[in-house]
Amino acid sequence: MAESNGIKQVTDQDFDKTVLEAGKPAFVDFWAPWCGPCRIVGPIVEELAPSYEGRAVINKMTVHHNPEVAQKYAVTSITTLMMFKGGKLVDRVVGAMPKGELQKFIDRNL
Repeated sequence: MAESNGIKQVTDQDFDKTVLEAGKPAFVDFWAPWCGPCRIVGPIVEELAPSYEGRAVINKMTVHHNPEVAQKYAVTSITTLMMFKGGKLVDRVVGAMPKGELQKFIDRNL
């Protein structure tokens, strides 16, 4: 699992440990490099990540390299954004959104 700017690059192999067993709310951006909406959301996630340090774990997961978790959580469109708490999926949204809306999505799940 690589980390950049406070964002963890999570994989099928470390998803449970990094997200489900995080001990704090965990945000996951399911994305792919060829996805237009993903390229809109990605920089917003990178900008917001430092403000959640200590309060949430911010993760990105490339779906075409990690199909098991994407299939388990029925990720059929990307970008798909999910919040997990206590090892459970608590909220999800599909599609790009402006910074303020993304912030509200994370904040309401902290």
